[in-house]
Amino acid sequence: MHTASDTIRVWDLPTRLFHWLLVACIIGSVVTSQIGGNAMIWHFRFGFAIASLLLFRLVWGLIGGRWSRFASFIYSPGTVLRYLKGQGAPEHSIGHNPLGAASVFALLVILLAQVSTGVISDDEIAAVGPFAKFVSNNTVALATNYHTTYGKFVLIALIVLHLLAITYYYFAKRDNLVKPMLDGDKTVTTGPLQGSRDDALSRLAAVVVLAACSGLVAWGVALGG
Repeated sequence: MHTASDTIRVWDLPTRLFHWLLVACIIGSVVTSQIGGNAMIWHFRFGFAIASLLLFRLVWGLIGGRWSRFASFIYSPGTVLRYLKGQGAPEHSIGHNPLGAASVFALLVILLAQVSTGVISDDEIAAVGPFAKFVSNNTVALATNYHTTYGKFVLIALIVLHLLAITYYYFAKRDNLVKPMLDGDKTVTTGPLQGSRDDALSRLAAVVVLAACSGLVAWGVALGG
């Protein structure tokens, strides 16, 4: 446990690596989709990497560090309402606050939808998802339309909102949300709070989980191929 004005580990190393690898893969996916042609091979590769990372985050949300677990940022409607009224609890300033939590879950859902529709999409030019052959032509058409239009635009909108929120907190509230995602630590002044576990054993567990998730995705891609 830690006392007031102490520095605690908020984001463990696996969570931080997940975050920045996901950012890199999303950027790579968007860029390659705009280039098209032979670059679509890499678009799919980035998509498979995103799928592996998302599976990892779902598992890590159950067994990861204190502030990375979903249990630490699943809030009731009443809690969200009180936060919006300026009546947030002290711990809301440590990990994901109610609005940040909503953003995280929305991004996870939309990314899962993008990956799921991507693997059954067909642009009828050069890119065909590995599982398109297992569903009807109508399903492929619907998935392709969502993946290339609505899903893409919603994802971009969520990312823009995420960046705007980070900017707002930095300039309006003098709260740097990026720094803890780089070094993992945050100074707290709200009394005793537990930091996230981030030792060699937990990091080894993360490696095993990521390897298992990547293996599962690779198996699925091979099955579709």
